[in-house]
Amino acid sequence: MNVSEGRDAHTIAALAGAAGVDLLDVHTDPHHHRTVLTLAGEDAPRAVTAVAVERIDLRTHQGAHPRLGAVDVVPFVALGGSPPGDAIRARDDFAVWLASALGVPCFVYGIERSLPDIRRAAFDGLRPDHGPAEPHPTAGATAVGARGPLVAYNVWLDHDLATARQVARKVRGPSIRALGLLVGDRVQVSMNLIDPRTVGPADAYDLVVEIASEADATVEGAELVGLIPASVLEGVPPARWSELDIDEERTIEARLAARSG
Repeated sequence: MNVSEGRDAHTIAALAGAAGVDLLDVHTDPHHHRTVLTLAGEDAPRAVTAVAVERIDLRTHQGAHPRLGAVDVVPFVALGGSPPGDAIRARDDFAVWLASALGVPCFVYGIERSLPDIRRAAFDGLRPDHGPAEPHPTAGATAVGARGPLVAYNVWLDHDLATARQVARKVRGPSIRALGLLVGDRVQVSMNLIDPRTVGPADAYDLVVEIASEADATVEGAELVGLIPASVLEGVPPARWSELDIDEERTIEARLAARSG
């Protein structure tokens, strides 16, 4: 889940603490002003959300990444052979709970619509699926999804924002969503690899390198946000793992095994 707080260490610690043993990973970016928490099960997202809604005031929030709410995105993913219907049921249960218990309007995504669809049209032609018709005064709204595994992946460039946006436009396709962002005094192509078994980190990285070179820009590194499925990692030669900022310890399966142990 993606929470709109990346600077207040006490709040980030409270969010992580609320998840307890179901916390698999925390990735915080002060420039994006955003924290990505990877969680197991259905209880932890509710516990983290309750803390986020209590502590985060979106009215004073400023960050590089687009955001809809204090709890911006909560995606549910069926893993380990669970049917996709489990994720849809968990999504709908969570959205109903958040809207009724905390008064935060929720937009659902998955087979109905995509997350970019919500970002484009929320409260402007698209009404919440659950909860009030207007944003919560401090927590905004939340996009709650049911989807397959996704890899959030950033590639840094040595150029300007206009170039990063140009590269992002050319990188976008059926398997990649991309934005060019100014992050501190650097720029990045921020990507969601929505079919990572088909187009994984190595493919995305190489595509950015190729397109950036056409604009006389150079790639300065990569950043995995959160975790990666083991099946995606296995498709990349180990010799490239360091270059691509991926490794075995940062797979979903490794973190789940550590949690069980």
